Amino acid sequence: MTGAKTAVEWLAAVAPDPDACRWEWERNPLGVTLLPAGRAWDVLILPGELGYPTLDVLTRIIDRPGPVLVDFGDDRMGFFVPPGTASRWLGTGVRSAGRGTWIVVPYPGRQSGGVRWLIPPDGTGTLTDPALLELAMHEAAAGLAGDQDR
Repeated sequence: MTGAKTAVEWLAAVAPDPDACRWEWERNPLGVTLLPAGRAWDVLILPGELGYPTLDVLTRIIDRPGPVLVDFGDDRMGFFVPPGTASRWLGTGVRSAGRGTWIVVPYPGRQSGGVRWLIPPDGTGTLTDPALLELAMHEAAAGLAGDQDR
């Protein structure tokens, strides 16, 4: 099974009807679907100006973070983290999608309207460790603060 196909199966598994989800997703001209957060993953949504430096730090700390979405305006970046993280997250300026919320998810490996994968899911269920994400956010924020002091 290809990586994109495996990723599609992994993502669609959280839908109320995975078969209907895949069918619609593959035919939707925008290439997106709504999926419920809080089952296999939560999403922490950072402002783009913090998200990009955070992702840079994160990719220096670990080989492969979990999936990461970004909107086409680069205004928001969503990091896929373990379910339950959203309800425990206390970070300022970070929005979260957990149980009871839905997010727009593009088809893996395909360009779509509105959102795109910076790091697509690989189908294995890899998620970003929230503690490492928090560490990366602190380092990125400190770097941004240092840049403003110059």
